[in-house]
Amino acid sequence: MNSHVRNFLRQRAHELQPVVMIGQLGVDGRIVRALDEALTSHELVKVRFQAHEDERRAIASDLAEATRAEVVSIIGHVATFFRQNPDQEHQLIHIPKHMRSL
Repeated sequence: MNSHVRNFLRQRAHELQPVVMIGQLGVDGRIVRALDEALTSHELVKVRFQAHEDERRAIASDLAEATRAEVVSIIGHVATFFRQNPDQEHQLIHIPKHMRSL
């Protein structure tokens, strides 16, 4: 993902509310399934961390790998993930072609 696409997705995510919460117990199968379902439904999802200040980047990276998504950004207690629907008819977010090729 290049910086132009990342900025485009950050702008789209600005008004979104977190739909997945990671609490004191950390990440388990339920969190991965919830994020996977949210990405399937929405493509662009925010995840809120209730704890784990020093481990947010590592946890976000692990979640992205487990859900085949990409981390768009991590700001404070919130990480934003993106996974585009492979079926073009069901895609909710359309990245402009000129951004993809840069």
